[in-house]
Amino acid sequence: MASFVKVTTRSEIPNGAGRSFEVEGRRIAIFNLAGRFYAIDEECTHAGGPLSEGTIDGEEIECPWHQGRFNIKTGAVVDTPPMDDLASYNVHLSGEAIEVEI
Repeated sequence: MASFVKVTTRSEIPNGAGRSFEVEGRRIAIFNLAGRFYAIDEECTHAGGPLSEGTIDGEEIECPWHQGRFNIKTGAVVDTPPMDDLASYNVHLSGEAIEVEI
């Protein structure tokens, strides 16, 4: 059964940035887009690049390895070479805490 797990705090992820976290055996990237937080799988589905280290452009993250692009809000592929979407996770804010549903 899925439940929310505290991962970090709002102050740990500046606006326009992303960070990677280990959450119950999964690598998840959490992004801050204008004070709204989104969580997707950390590894690019093409070659495993670290998406939290990529370039954010609007609602998209570009993989630093081969420039594949994903929608931060949904995990959907926006531009190849990746062909498979990423999992996205529900995010809940509880005061300063950021919780992710796993």
